[in-house]
Amino acid sequence: MIGKITVGKSFRGCLMYCLNDKRKQYPDEVIFKNRAEIIAFNQCNGTAHELIRQFNRLRGLNPKFSEPVLHISLSLAPEEYLSKDKLMEVAEQCAKNFGFENNQYVSVLHKDTEHQHTHIIANRIGFDKKTVSESNSYKRVASFCREMELKYNLKQVLSPRRYLSKEQKSLPRNDESKKALSLAVRNAIFNSKDQEQFTRIMQSKGYKVIKGRGISFIDDKKVKMKGSEVGYSLAVIQRNIYTLNQLKTNREFFKQVTQNKSSSSFSNGTENLSANDSNNLIINQINKDLSKAVDELFKPEPTPMQIRPELLVKRKKKKHKLRL
Repeated sequence: MIGKITVGKSFRGCLMYCLNDKRKQYPDEVIFKNRAEIIAFNQCNGTAHELIRQFNRLRGLNPKFSEPVLHISLSLAPEEYLSKDKLMEVAEQCAKNFGFENNQYVSVLHKDTEHQHTHIIANRIGFDKKTVSESNSYKRVASFCREMELKYNLKQVLSPRRYLSKEQKSLPRNDESKKALSLAVRNAIFNSKDQEQFTRIMQSKGYKVIKGRGISFIDDKKVKMKGSEVGYSLAVIQRNIYTLNQLKTNREFFKQVTQNKSSSSFSNGTENLSANDSNNLIINQINKDLSKAVDELFKPEPTPMQIRPELLVKRKKKKHKLRL
């Protein structure tokens, strides 16, 4: 289970996003109709507009509080599923863990993705005018997800490294699946003439290919990884396939030209042997240049974890002058 938590200012914006269908951003984008279903109410009820009025009315108890919206999203792995009753239990337990079990909140199930996920929208302002704290919220939501994984026998996800102990942080990360994906993508690009062939090759290697605005892969262990995580975004893959095929075409063209020249020189007599040697040198140089170009071509784009620390320039804090 993966959890995300944010705080905000607008109940209208958050509730309308969670309860309505997404707005169409691209002409060919498919919008899933009736994607949202409210599975739990607490201290509130009604339609989206009625909920907005109820949340904002209680907000008036503490008008100076600028961020009364608490938004938590909880996502399961693509192959996992919980019944609505259990999802309600998860929402109730989440409310207790974060201290808003007596406040207004709704739990919304979304059905527009391959993985089951819910949104919990809560009012941080209670009926007693007290507010729900957001202190250590990221650590708390990670801890809550680990607890739910054990309780409902879900796939266990490693907590973010920032919350691990110093000893755990010092251990090397298990990136074998990413290394395998990077190698598979590289080989598929090298042997592909177009994107369709690239997809077929990746599928033959046991990967499910998901293309949208970007590209993702699901391996035989049901682990989903974005292409950009291993340095091969959709744009990089498309560019590499095109460029590599251009290089291959040029190489074949140069081979044919030099072979034709060599055969012509040989038929004219031994006095043109030096021309053959010259052609061989040209072919060898072309192969070296192409090999170098291919090596440069296949260097994946650097991901944030690959950026050298010395290249990261720290911002200097501005010194404030004291005005007397």
